[in-house]
Amino acid sequence: MRDDRPTALVTGASRGIGAAIARALGPTHHLLLGGRDRTALDRLAASLPSAAPWVVELTDWQAVGRATRDIDRLDALVHSAGTWAPGLIGETTPATWRRLLDTNVVAVAELTRCLLPALRAARGRVVVINSSAGRRATPARGAYAASKFALRALGDALHAEEAERGVRVTTVYPGRVATDMQRRVRAHEGGRFEPDRYLAPESVAGVVAAVLSSPDDTHVTEVVVHPALGDGRTAPPTTPPPRPGH
Repeated sequence: MRDDRPTALVTGASRGIGAAIARALGPTHHLLLGGRDRTALDRLAASLPSAAPWVVELTDWQAVGRATRDIDRLDALVHSAGTWAPGLIGETTPATWRRLLDTNVVAVAELTRCLLPALRAARGRVVVINSSAGRRATPARGAYAASKFALRALGDALHAEEAERGVRVTTVYPGRVATDMQRRVRAHEGGRFEPDRYLAPESVAGVVAAVLSSPDDTHVTEVVVHPALGDGRTAPPTTPPPRPGH
């Protein structure tokens, strides 16, 4: 680890968006690569200038406490880990609700809580990778959307609470991204997986890198990113336009 590199912890770094974020930050940061797949994290760490695996199960609260105990200064925390489950509300079991909420909300809150002293010491930044589902709920994704709406509230509240302490919080809302998770989503919906019509993980990673490199006198509170269609047009927003007076 070079002393002059800022340190960033990226969760979900073993694949998809998290791995792309790690590669985007690799030239400028020392990275703690969060995830459960040690083999994948070791391979990614070996390809980066300054990185180390940070292997922990984020829903094991005691393990998270132990893993964060020696981190006394942190310049950036990027929450990219998450899970998905389909289902109508009438068919979604309490176990599925608990898994989604624990992984997508409680784990983010607990990891942030444990690392807030380190983030405050560095006047660091927190980036939360949310989803278009955190802005609009659709059929058969109600429980997943509920977890992402809760994650949106968590990010908003954290921003309001920590701004005076110098910790800046940004929530990123990407549309569909060409990841293995999106492949599973499309298979469940009976649709085609068309990665050329989705955001590339590297594109989302570029947004995160831009947020983290923004000047000290700026605070980017949220970014909404839609995939562009093949002819250069932008996909329609996933939220309806505001009504007059709202």
